[in-house]
Amino acid sequence: MVKHPPVSNLEDHVGYWLRFVSNHVSYAFTEKVEAHGVTVAEWVLLREMLQLGPVNPSQLAAELGMTRGAISKLIERLCSKSLAERTSPASDRRYQVVELTAAGRKLVPVLARLADENDREFFGHLAVNQRRELLAFLQDLVERHKWIDVPVS
Repeated sequence: MVKHPPVSNLEDHVGYWLRFVSNHVSYAFTEKVEAHGVTVAEWVLLREMLQLGPVNPSQLAAELGMTRGAISKLIERLCSKSLAERTSPASDRRYQVVELTAAGRKLVPVLARLADENDREFFGHLAVNQRRELLAFLQDLVERHKWIDVPVS
């Protein structure tokens, strides 16, 4: 009989618990925003566009740590849903600016309330200092590993 060294349990790993919580929190939020006809990735882009105002797609890609191709696809989907629009100055048709439509500007606060609701649903039981500590731990991990890509899925 071959002896194997002891193997740790799944539950012994912080990553296991992070993934467990993340899956449940993300799934619930996905259902909430999809009920309004958008994906989580589209929500992230809508939120960023609200903050930036009229913007070049390359700037959006840089801000969100996404490829220009991925941003272009998301913009196209938002345009097809009449939530965003592209414009090009007559002097340079290659340069594009994208911005939210009135419908897009109206939808962002609705989706933001859903994000707030989702946070309360999963983390509302934490004391203020516990929530602050949890955020600090997670933000420290992001900073330590120099992660810049915005989570969109």
